[in-house]
Amino acid sequence: MKHEFQFPGLLSSKIYLLIVFSGLFSVTCCTEKYELKQPTVKLWYKQPANEWVEALPVGNGRLGAMVFGQPYTERIQLNEESLWAGQLINNNNPDALRSLDELRTLLFQEKSIEAQRMVALNFLGTPPRIRSYQTAGDIFLIRDSTYEATGYYRDLVLENGIATVKYSINETKYTQEVFASAPDNVIVIHLLSEGDEGIDLQIRLEREKDADVVVENNQIILTGQIIDEPDTLRGPGGKHMKFTALLNVDQHGGILIRDKNNLRVEGSSELTLLYTASTDYNIDSLNFDRSINPLDICKDIIVRASLKSFDQLKKDHVKNHASIFNRVYIHLGKNEISDLSTDQRIKALKEGNDDPDLAALYFQYGRYLLMGSSREPGQLPANLQGVWNHHYNAPWNSDFHTNINLQMNYWPAEVVNLPEAQAPLTRFINRLIIPGSQTAKEMYGTRGWTFHHLTDPFGRTGVMDGPWGLTPLDGPWMTFPLFRHFEFSMDTVYLEQIYPILKGSVLFGLDFLTESPEGYLVSNPSHSPENMYFLPDGKKATLTYASTNDIQILTALFNNFLKASEILGKDIDLFQEIEEALRNFPPVKIGKNGTIQEWIMDYDEPEPGHRHMSHLLGLYPLNQISPESPELFEAARNTIEHRLSHGGGQTGWSRAWIISFYARLFDGNEAWEHLRLLLTKSTLNNLFDTHPPFQIDGNFGGTAGIAEMLLQSHGETINLLPALPEKWPYGNVKGLRARGGFTIDIKWKNNKLTNAVIYSCYSNHCKMRYQDSLYEFDAEKDSLYEFDENLNLINQ
Repeated sequence: MKHEFQFPGLLSSKIYLLIVFSGLFSVTCCTEKYELKQPTVKLWYKQPANEWVEALPVGNGRLGAMVFGQPYTERIQLNEESLWAGQLINNNNPDALRSLDELRTLLFQEKSIEAQRMVALNFLGTPPRIRSYQTAGDIFLIRDSTYEATGYYRDLVLENGIATVKYSINETKYTQEVFASAPDNVIVIHLLSEGDEGIDLQIRLEREKDADVVVENNQIILTGQIIDEPDTLRGPGGKHMKFTALLNVDQHGGILIRDKNNLRVEGSSELTLLYTASTDYNIDSLNFDRSINPLDICKDIIVRASLKSFDQLKKDHVKNHASIFNRVYIHLGKNEISDLSTDQRIKALKEGNDDPDLAALYFQYGRYLLMGSSREPGQLPANLQGVWNHHYNAPWNSDFHTNINLQMNYWPAEVVNLPEAQAPLTRFINRLIIPGSQTAKEMYGTRGWTFHHLTDPFGRTGVMDGPWGLTPLDGPWMTFPLFRHFEFSMDTVYLEQIYPILKGSVLFGLDFLTESPEGYLVSNPSHSPENMYFLPDGKKATLTYASTNDIQILTALFNNFLKASEILGKDIDLFQEIEEALRNFPPVKIGKNGTIQEWIMDYDEPEPGHRHMSHLLGLYPLNQISPESPELFEAARNTIEHRLSHGGGQTGWSRAWIISFYARLFDGNEAWEHLRLLLTKSTLNNLFDTHPPFQIDGNFGGTAGIAEMLLQSHGETINLLPALPEKWPYGNVKGLRARGGFTIDIKWKNNKLTNAVIYSCYSNHCKMRYQDSLYEFDAEKDSLYEFDENLNLINQ
C-alpha cells in the first residue's frame, strides 16, 4: 500500500512524494488528515543579534540561513547541506583483518593497553579524520543612514517559519521578512518601507574562501571550488567540491545599480531577494560528480521562483510549512513570565521563576529545527548543527556522529509527528551500506555492512580519531530510527525498503560475534562510547569485549529483524541462528555499587560523571530495562544518580538524555528538573542547545524528552501522562503519535487526566494505560475513540 501526502501550494499543486532510494517514503494516514490551527508560537527580542548564536534560523532541509536582524549592516549567514570539504576515500586500514584475531586475544586476556597500541597502528583509519561541513557565505545588506533606529522588534514565528524584523529610521517604518521555502527551494528576503524614505542599500554576497563573485544584471553570482590542503590526518589535498550561489534582486520603484561586485538599490519601496545555492555533490555516489553543473541548477531554481510574486512565494511557503508544523499543539500553562522576550524568559528561569510555557516553546522549536534541517528538498540528514554552520572548520567538523548524536537527532521524529524527517536519514544510511560493506569485509572478514563512530557525506566508514573510534556496532545502532519509523507507521512498503539494510546489519552482527572465555557470544573488539575504565593495575583503558551497550544494540537489532522477517515472510532460515545467538549473549549485570555494569568486568572508572551513558541504552530509547525487570530498573536509577553525583549531565545532549531516562522511570519531577537545567545551563538565547559550543542534538533530545513525559508507546502499551511533573498541573497536547499507527490527544487538570482521544490509522489492537487504569480494544482503521479520566470509552 502506498501512502501519499498532499502539501497545499507546492509546485506540483497536487501530490508531493518523498523519495527514498527506490520507492516512496510514506507518511501515515493520521498525518495526512490531522491538521491544526494554533496560536502564534514564537521567539522574539527587542534587540538585533550581535553574535551568530543570537541570530534566528530558517531552513528548508537543504538550505539554511541565520538572520541577525541588524538595521544598518544586516547579515544573513547561509548554508547548503552538501557543501563539505573532503572527498570520497576508502580509509579502511589494510592491516586490520590480519590483526583481528591477535587483537581479540589481547582483549580477552585484559591486555588492553597492548590492544590499544595495536589498534593505533593496524586499525585506525587511513586517514583517521574527516574534513568539515562549511558555510556557504553571507548576504550583507548595508544601509548608509546615520539616523537612529527606533521601535526595534524581531521574531521567528514557528508556525509559519518566517523571521521578521521591524524598526523605524527617520519616521519611515521598515519590515524585513526572511523564510526558507521548501516548495520553491529558495531563501526569500523581503524588505518593505512605509514612509517618506525608501530603501537605500548596498547588497553583497560574500564568501571568504575559495570563491569568486560576479554581477550579471540583477543577479549576484558566487562560484567556487573548495581547495583542500594536503593533510596526513584528513587525506589528500586538491580541488574538491564545486559550488554556486545565486542572489536575484527584484526592486519595486527606485533604481538598481551595479557597484563593482555588489548591487546597490536606491529609492525602492519594496525589495525581494531570492537566494539559492548548489554543489556538484551526488548522494548516489557519495562524491562530487563533475557532470553536475551547480550554476545551471541555481539558475533553473531562480527562474522558476522568480515567476511568482512575493505574496505567492510567501503564501505557498506558509501553507506548506504550517501543514507540517500544525500537526502538533502543546499547552503547558502560562504566566506573566510568558509575555517576556525570549532572552528575558531564559534569564527569569535562571533566577528561579516558573515558566511552563517556555518548555512548550522549546518543544515546538525542536520540531521546527528538525523540519528545517531534515526534509525534502534536502537529501542529507541533520548533522551535529542541523544545517546551520558559520565555520570553515566547525567544532567536530559538524559531522554525522553515530555513537549517540545522529541517533538523538531523530529520537523525536516519529512521536512529534514529523515522520518525513526520516526520509533523508533513510536514504543516507542506504547509501552508506555500500562503503560499509567494504569495511565489514576488509576489516572484519564478515558479510553485511557496518561503520564506526562518525562519517561524512562521502561515506567514510573506517575507524576515526583514535582507539576510542573502534566501535564496530555503530552501524547496527543506526538501524534503530529506521525500524522505529515502521513501528509508528506500520507501513510494510517502507519495511520492505529497509529490510536489506536490516538484514545486512544482522549478517555483520552474526559474523562479528565470537566466543568469550566465559562461553558467551560477544562483540570483540568493543568500546563503551568515549568512556574509559581502570584495569586492575590502575592503568586507564578504552577497549574491551562485550560492553553493555554492544549487547543491548545486538539484542535490539536481532529482535527487530525477527519481527521484520516474520511480517514479510522472509529469511525464516535465519531465525534459529539469531535465536541461538540471543540465548548466548552475556546478561546485563548489576555492579558492586548497585549500578548497571558498563563493561564485561566490574571495573572502576576514572570519570564516573562521564557525559555518555551508553549502558543505559536499554532504558531509553530501547525497552530492555523496564519495571518487568525490577532489579535492573532500580539499578538504572542508581546509575543515573551515580553519574549525576559526580558531575554528569554537563553537556547539552547528555542532559537531554537524562530527561528521557527519568521519564522512563516514571519520575516526572526529576525529568522536569533536568529539563529546567537543560534550559538554564545548556541553552543559548536563541534557544540553540550548547554542548558547549552549539550542537543541535540537545534540542532534539530535549524535545523527545518532553514528548516522553507525556506519552510512551514502547512495550505494546500506550501510556498516557507517564511522567507528568507537578509543575505542569494543567495542559493539553494534540497530535502526538504512538507505535502501532495511532495519533493521540491528551488533556489534564490538577495533574490528572481528564480526556484522551485516539485516532487509529490502521485496524490494530490497542492497549492503553493511565496510572492503574488499563483498557484494551481492537481499533478499526481510520477511526476515533474518546476516553474519560478513567479510560472509559465515551465516544466512538
